[in-house]
Amino acid sequence: MTYAPPSGPPDALHEPGLALHVEDLTVSYHGRPVLWDIDIDVPPGVMAAIVGPNGAGKSTFIKSVLQLVPATAGHVRLFGAPYRAGRRRVAYVPQRTSVDWDFPTTAEDVVMMGRYGHLGWFRRPGAEERRRALAALDEMGIADLAGRQISQLSGGQQQRVFLARALVQEAEIYFLDEPMAGVDAVTERAIVKLLKGLRDRGKTLIVVHHDLQTVREYFDWIVILNVRVIAQGPVAEVYTAENLRRAYGGQISLLRGLGIDGTPSA
Repeated sequence: MTYAPPSGPPDALHEPGLALHVEDLTVSYHGRPVLWDIDIDVPPGVMAAIVGPNGAGKSTFIKSVLQLVPATAGHVRLFGAPYRAGRRRVAYVPQRTSVDWDFPTTAEDVVMMGRYGHLGWFRRPGAEERRRALAALDEMGIADLAGRQISQLSGGQQQRVFLARALVQEAEIYFLDEPMAGVDAVTERAIVKLLKGLRDRGKTLIVVHHDLQTVREYFDWIVILNVRVIAQGPVAEVYTAENLRRAYGGQISLLRGLGIDGTPSA
């Protein structure tokens, strides 16, 4: 495929009215495309779900936007600017299973790491950073665990710590990779409450999500992905049985019981 970058200087604004603009993005592993010719636009102030079957490239998409994996082609803009120019406006919560939870540090220390981008290279975290960290842990309902080693926390508690770390970054756009996977119902409700609160304050949330049953309840924007973009837009318009069938194909039994646009009930 032939790739033409945006015209003008490399740091020139391109689609500044969008929180996320992705154009012609292709990512390959060992010569095999895992994302192909991706065009995605997400407006500011929405809570967007990225859904699709296993192997669809959902996590790879987020990692490519954040330059954690290289792209073969295409470009990404966050609020019109390249990632490197606006990384302080971005917070990222990776999959919990991808983190080494045996690293010897406390919940409070993990959360304070979210302030490093504001401190710069030479300032050490002080009383203000500790106050912010404790406030974020309190918002997640685990202030009493601030001094606990992260290896001693449950999976749901670990996820809350990572969300608290994202919270203290005071970002404008949040990328979260399956934040509700493997957590208990109480933690899931706490996560959704936090994310909706951020959205209501004008933040943009882009969330890899696996539970199709809760898409309409949690999200107002959606990208349906399976190597290529199947559909994107407001949940009320795009979250249809036809689009889900196009994405999930032979896994159509997964869609039973959703009750949308003719999808058969269980």
